[in-house]
Amino acid sequence: MSNKYPIKRYPTVACCGLDCGLCPMYYTKGPSRCPGCCGPDFINKYPSCSIITCCVKQHNFETCAECKEFPCSKIDKWDKFDSFISHKVSLTNLKLIKDKGLEEFLSQQQKRIEFLERMLENFNEGRSKSFYCIAAALLSVEDLEKSLEESIKHIKDKEINKTDIKIKSKILRENLTKSAKDKSIELRLKRK
Repeated sequence: MSNKYPIKRYPTVACCGLDCGLCPMYYTKGPSRCPGCCGPDFINKYPSCSIITCCVKQHNFETCAECKEFPCSKIDKWDKFDSFISHKVSLTNLKLIKDKGLEEFLSQQQKRIEFLERMLENFNEGRSKSFYCIAAALLSVEDLEKSLEESIKHIKDKEINKTDIKIKSKILRENLTKSAKDKSIELRLKRK
Protein backbone atom coordinates (compact mmCIF):
# COMPACT_ATOMS: atom_id res chain seq x y z
CA MET A 1 0.00 0.00 0.00
CA SER A 2 1.39 3.33 -1.07
CA ASN A 3 0.23 6.29 0.99
CA LYS A 4 1.81 9.41 -0.48
CA TYR A 5 -0.33 11.74 1.61
CA PRO A 6 -0.75 11.99 5.34
CA ILE A 7 -4.19 11.05 6.63
CA LYS A 8 -6.18 14.17 7.47
CA ARG A 9 -7.60 14.63 10.94
CA TYR A 10 -11.02 15.51 9.49
CA PRO A 11 -11.64 13.53 6.28
CA THR A 12 -15.34 14.53 6.31
CA VAL A 13 -14.22 17.98 5.11
CA ALA A 14 -12.39 18.02 1.78
CA CYS A 15 -9.49 20.35 1.16
CA CYS A 16 -11.66 22.05 -1.48
CA GLY A 17 -14.56 22.61 0.95
CA LEU A 18 -16.72 19.72 -0.22
CA ASP A 19 -18.75 18.09 2.56
CA CYS A 20 -17.38 14.55 2.26
CA GLY A 21 -19.42 13.56 5.31
CA LEU A 22 -22.56 14.40 3.30
CA CYS A 23 -21.58 12.56 0.11
CA PRO A 24 -23.38 9.43 -1.13
CA MET A 25 -20.04 7.68 -1.67
CA TYR A 26 -19.19 8.18 2.00
CA TYR A 27 -22.35 6.23 2.89
CA THR A 28 -21.78 3.43 0.37
CA LYS A 29 -21.18 0.00 1.83
CA GLY A 30 -18.41 -2.22 0.52
CA PRO A 31 -15.14 -1.59 -1.31
CA SER A 32 -16.38 1.40 -3.31
CA ARG A 33 -17.00 3.39 -0.11
CA CYS A 34 -15.03 6.64 -0.08
CA PRO A 35 -13.20 7.22 3.22
CA GLY A 36 -13.45 11.00 2.84
CA CYS A 37 -10.76 13.42 1.73
CA CYS A 38 -7.39 11.88 2.60
CA GLY A 39 -9.05 9.39 4.92
CA PRO A 40 -7.64 5.90 5.42
CA ASP A 41 -6.86 4.21 2.06
CA PHE A 42 -8.00 7.30 0.12
CA ILE A 43 -4.87 7.46 -2.03
CA ASN A 44 -5.38 3.90 -3.26
CA LYS A 45 -8.89 4.75 -4.48
CA TYR A 46 -8.30 8.28 -5.76
CA PRO A 47 -4.60 8.59 -6.58
CA SER A 48 -4.47 12.05 -8.12
CA CYS A 49 -5.92 15.31 -6.89
CA SER A 50 -3.93 18.49 -7.45
CA ILE A 51 -5.82 20.26 -4.66
CA ILE A 52 -4.88 17.57 -2.13
CA THR A 53 -1.30 17.58 -3.38
CA CYS A 54 -1.05 21.32 -2.74
CA CYS A 55 -3.12 21.52 0.44
CA VAL A 56 -2.13 18.37 2.33
CA LYS A 57 1.12 17.09 0.87
CA GLN A 58 2.88 20.41 0.25
CA HIS A 59 1.44 22.55 3.05
CA ASN A 60 0.04 20.08 5.61
CA PHE A 61 -3.31 21.94 5.80
CA GLU A 62 -6.71 20.40 6.52
CA THR A 63 -8.44 22.70 4.03
CA CYS A 64 -7.53 25.39 1.52
CA ALA A 65 -9.03 27.96 3.91
CA GLU A 66 -5.79 27.82 5.92
CA CYS A 67 -3.73 29.06 2.98
CA LYS A 68 -2.65 32.71 2.63
CA GLU A 69 -3.41 32.48 -1.09
CA PHE A 70 -7.01 31.35 -0.62
CA PRO A 71 -8.84 31.41 -2.97
CA CYS A 72 -6.16 30.50 -5.49
CA SER A 73 -6.67 29.77 -9.17
CA LYS A 74 -7.11 26.02 -8.46
CA ILE A 75 -10.38 26.58 -6.57
CA ASP A 76 -11.40 30.16 -7.31
CA LYS A 77 -14.36 29.17 -9.51
CA TRP A 78 -14.61 25.56 -8.35
CA ASP A 79 -18.23 26.03 -7.27
CA LYS A 80 -19.34 27.45 -10.63
CA PHE A 81 -18.06 24.97 -13.19
CA ASP A 82 -18.00 21.54 -11.60
CA SER A 83 -20.94 19.29 -12.46
CA PHE A 84 -21.01 17.74 -8.98
CA ILE A 85 -23.97 19.65 -7.52
CA SER A 86 -22.61 19.61 -3.95
CA HIS A 87 -19.64 21.68 -5.10
CA LYS A 88 -22.02 24.66 -5.19
CA VAL A 89 -21.24 25.23 -1.51
CA SER A 90 -17.53 24.36 -1.52
CA LEU A 91 -16.27 27.93 -1.53
CA THR A 92 -18.98 29.03 0.89
CA ASN A 93 -17.80 26.27 3.24
CA LEU A 94 -14.17 27.35 2.89
CA LYS A 95 -15.07 30.99 3.54
CA LEU A 96 -16.95 29.93 6.69
CA ILE A 97 -13.90 27.94 7.81
CA LYS A 98 -11.64 30.93 7.10
CA ASP A 99 -13.94 33.36 8.97
CA LYS A 100 -15.22 31.23 11.85
CA GLY A 101 -12.65 28.44 12.11
CA LEU A 102 -12.68 24.74 11.38
CA GLU A 103 -14.27 23.80 14.73
CA GLU A 104 -17.33 26.01 14.05
CA PHE A 105 -17.70 24.48 10.59
CA LEU A 106 -17.35 20.94 11.97
CA SER A 107 -20.05 21.68 14.54
CA GLN A 108 -22.45 22.80 11.80
CA GLN A 109 -21.44 19.89 9.59
CA GLN A 110 -22.07 17.42 12.42
CA LYS A 111 -25.66 18.68 12.70
CA ARG A 112 -26.10 18.18 8.94
CA ILE A 113 -24.62 14.67 9.21
CA GLU A 114 -27.03 13.81 12.02
CA PHE A 115 -30.02 14.97 9.94
CA LEU A 116 -28.72 13.06 6.91
CA GLU A 117 -28.26 9.89 8.93
CA ARG A 118 -31.82 10.18 10.27
CA MET A 119 -33.13 10.64 6.71
CA LEU A 120 -31.15 7.66 5.43
CA GLU A 121 -32.18 5.44 8.34
CA ASN A 122 -35.90 6.30 8.37
CA PHE A 123 -36.83 7.63 4.90
CA ASN A 124 -34.60 5.97 2.30
CA GLU A 125 -36.55 3.62 0.09
CA GLY A 126 -33.36 2.67 -1.75
CA ARG A 127 -33.47 5.46 -4.33
CA SER A 128 -33.17 8.66 -2.29
CA LYS A 129 -29.66 8.52 -0.81
CA SER A 130 -28.11 10.95 -3.30
CA PHE A 131 -31.07 13.31 -3.04
CA TYR A 132 -30.86 13.38 0.77
CA CYS A 133 -27.08 13.91 0.63
CA ILE A 134 -27.49 16.87 -1.72
CA ALA A 135 -30.27 18.35 0.42
CA ALA A 136 -28.11 17.97 3.55
CA ALA A 137 -25.23 19.75 1.82
CA LEU A 138 -27.20 22.62 0.26
CA LEU A 139 -30.06 23.42 2.65
CA SER A 140 -29.59 25.22 5.95
CA VAL A 141 -29.62 23.24 9.17
CA GLU A 142 -32.88 25.03 10.03
CA ASP A 143 -34.51 24.00 6.74
CA LEU A 144 -33.39 20.39 7.20
CA GLU A 145 -34.83 20.31 10.70
CA LYS A 146 -38.09 21.95 9.60
CA SER A 147 -38.52 19.56 6.64
CA LEU A 148 -37.86 16.54 8.82
CA GLU A 149 -40.24 17.70 11.57
CA GLU A 150 -43.01 18.53 9.07
CA SER A 151 -42.60 15.11 7.46
CA ILE A 152 -42.79 13.30 10.79
CA LYS A 153 -45.87 15.33 11.78
CA HIS A 154 -47.56 14.64 8.42
CA ILE A 155 -46.88 10.90 8.74
CA LYS A 156 -48.28 10.87 12.26
CA ASP A 157 -51.34 13.04 11.44
CA LYS A 158 -52.24 10.93 8.40
CA GLU A 159 -51.58 7.75 10.39
CA ILE A 160 -49.23 6.45 7.74
CA ASN A 161 -47.69 3.14 8.68
CA LYS A 162 -44.13 3.67 9.93
CA THR A 163 -42.97 0.76 7.78
CA ASP A 164 -44.33 2.31 4.55
CA ILE A 165 -40.94 3.66 3.54
CA LYS A 166 -42.04 4.62 0.02
CA ILE A 167 -44.73 7.01 1.26
CA LYS A 168 -42.47 8.35 4.01
CA SER A 169 -39.74 9.02 1.46
CA LYS A 170 -42.16 10.79 -0.88
CA ILE A 171 -43.35 13.07 1.94
CA LEU A 172 -39.82 14.00 3.03
CA ARG A 173 -38.64 14.57 -0.55
CA GLU A 174 -41.61 16.91 -1.14
CA ASN A 175 -40.83 18.89 2.03
CA LEU A 176 -37.13 19.16 1.19
CA THR A 177 -37.96 20.22 -2.38
CA LYS A 178 -40.37 22.87 -1.08
CA SER A 179 -37.72 24.23 1.31
CA ALA A 180 -35.20 24.34 -1.52
CA LYS A 181 -37.63 26.04 -3.90
CA ASP A 182 -38.47 28.68 -1.27
CA LYS A 183 -34.74 29.54 -1.14
CA SER A 184 -34.18 29.19 -4.92
CA ILE A 185 -31.90 26.20 -4.36
CA GLU A 186 -31.72 23.51 -7.05
CA LEU A 187 -31.47 20.01 -5.56
CA ARG A 188 -31.12 18.39 -8.98
CA LEU A 189 -29.06 19.14 -12.04
CA LYS A 190 -31.17 20.71 -14.75
CA ARG A 191 -31.34 18.58 -17.87
CA LYS A 192 -30.28 20.41 -21.02
